[in-house]
Amino acid sequence: MPVLYGTHVESALMLGTAGYPSPRILADAFARSGAGIATVSLRRETGGGQDFWTLVQSLGARLLPNTAGCHSAREAVTTAHMAREVFATDWIKLEVIGHADTLQPDVFELVQAARILAAEGFKVFPYCTEDLTACERLLDAGCQVLMPWGAPIGSGLGLNNPHGLRALRAAFPDVPLVIDAGIGLPSHAAAAMEMGYDAVLLNSAVARAGDPVQMAGAMADAVRAGRAAYLADPMERTDMAVPSTPVLGKAFL
Repeated sequence: MPVLYGTHVESALMLGTAGYPSPRILADAFARSGAGIATVSLRRETGGGQDFWTLVQSLGARLLPNTAGCHSAREAVTTAHMAREVFATDWIKLEVIGHADTLQPDVFELVQAARILAAEGFKVFPYCTEDLTACERLLDAGCQVLMPWGAPIGSGLGLNNPHGLRALRAAFPDVPLVIDAGIGLPSHAAAAMEMGYDAVLLNSAVARAGDPVQMAGAMADAVRAGRAAYLADPMERTDMAVPSTPVLGKAFL
C-alpha cells in the first residue's frame, strides 16, 4: 500500500470521477475497484452541486481535488485555493497544461505553482512528465510525490517511454511515484507497477469502457498483480535462450 505525505492509502489504484455514463455506474465502478483515492475536478465536475458532493463522499475513497483545465501558475493556485475550501482538504493534484493537443504539462508554470502551494501548506501531487530535471525541480519546490504521465491524457496508449519511466524510478528510489494519464488497458497498469511505481491513476480507461464496472475490477486486479510481481523480484532478461531443464545427470545416447 502506498504511503503519500505520511498517509497510508488502502489501494495503489487511484480513480477519476469524470465521464461516467451515470452516477450509479460511477459508484459501482468505485466499489468494484477498491480505489483508495478519488480525483475530482472543481471546474469540471462540481456542476451537479450538492448531489455530486454527496456522491463523491459516499465513494469510500480519499478525495484528491485537481486543477484540471488550468494553463498558468496563477490560475492553478487560485483553483487550488477554491478546491481546499470546497473539498476541505489540503491535498491537491496540480495540473498546469502547456500544450492544447497533447495536454502535456507546462513544467515551468508547474514548478512555480508547486512552490507557491507547498509554501502555503498544500500537499502537492504534480502531474508532470518523466523529465528528470523537471522532477528534481518539483521536489526542490516542496513536492513529496511525483505523478509522471504514461501517455497523453485520455489516449489509452499506455507507457510511451518505458526507458524514461524506469530511469525516473531509479533516480528517485525513495520518492512515491504515480503513473498518471495514458493508461488504457489492465496490462498497462500492471507494467507500471512491475517497474516499481507506487500507484496508478486512471479515469478514461474505466469511464469510457463498454462495461466500466467490469473494467474497474480488471484494473484493480492488474495493479495488485503488478505490485506482487515487482516484490517477487522478476527474473532477468537475456538475449539468448536459457534451458529450464538442466543437462546435469542426463543420459546422452
